[in-house]
Amino acid sequence: MTGIVAEDVDTYVDRLANRGDSVLAEVEREGRTEGWPIVGAAEGSLLHILARSLGARRILELGTAIGYSGTWLARALPSGGELLTVEADPKTAERARRTFERTGVADRVSILIGLAEDVLADLAGPFDLIFNDIDKEAYPAVLDPCIRRIRVGGLLVTDNVLWSGEVARAGRSRETKAIRAYNERLARDPRMIASILPLRDGVSVAVKVRE
Repeated sequence: MTGIVAEDVDTYVDRLANRGDSVLAEVEREGRTEGWPIVGAAEGSLLHILARSLGARRILELGTAIGYSGTWLARALPSGGELLTVEADPKTAERARRTFERTGVADRVSILIGLAEDVLADLAGPFDLIFNDIDKEAYPAVLDPCIRRIRVGGLLVTDNVLWSGEVARAGRSRETKAIRAYNERLARDPRMIASILPLRDGVSVAVKVRE
């Protein structure tokens, strides 16, 4: 992840990031060692802060991976709260299930297996917070379904929206084009107010202000 902030600044932010307890820190280490696309501690703790500040009771995550970001979100839920997390690959979903058991949040997490754009069609809102971190080419397809399922006052948080800075440059990969389209459509949507944070690979935070 280069071209977003200076390397020393990125290192400083990561060093000061809250890593949760020892179990979650171990999941983070495993994710990095094994090459999983986890959000990391600085972004994970940001997700927790946003969900907790919002008083979120119902959260949707698109893209489970090994359950690292899902644990941060689930730990922000109050008693009776629910995290629905969508994962396309059944083997990855099983790995995430074990993570949720290790981190003590399995009782409030449901894993839905399938492509996010397909699963969304069968999910009813409203959600207090949706975290989008799926394959980047699918970002445009899930934008409107996500917005329609967020309550007014709720948040849509999206990972990798700067894509190593390529969205602001001449990047022409399919992923870059998809993310660029997603960002521009979200910025223009009258239902939402969005801002992009230059954290890690870029995090978009958008609040729904009207139906």
